Amino acid sequence: MALVKAQTLVSENAVVVFSKSYCPYCIKVKQLLSSLGAKMKVVELDDEKDGDEIQSALAKWTKQRTVPNVFVGGQHIGGCDDTVSKHNGGKLLPMLKEAGAV
Repeated sequence: MALVKAQTLVSENAVVVFSKSYCPYCIKVKQLLSSLGAKMKVVELDDEKDGDEIQSALAKWTKQRTVPNVFVGGQHIGGCDDTVSKHNGGKLLPMLKEAGAV
């Protein structure tokens, strides 16, 4: 069920950030996306009753266990370093535009 839930969220939203509310890397990614004006669905795994199961399902799906776990336009783009790197390389904003998030 957790994998289906995660995949459904990713397919129904232009941007999804699987996050933990206390994680500084998650906060950095959410602030970056907000500063770009991106509409995003944030799933705080520490607030979800099935958060551990979702995180385990994401690890199997994306091969990434850590948060943030970021998807744009249905595509897994990685974590904080990957997202910031895409932004610094001028690739994040075009991805957000193509996904309809900005």
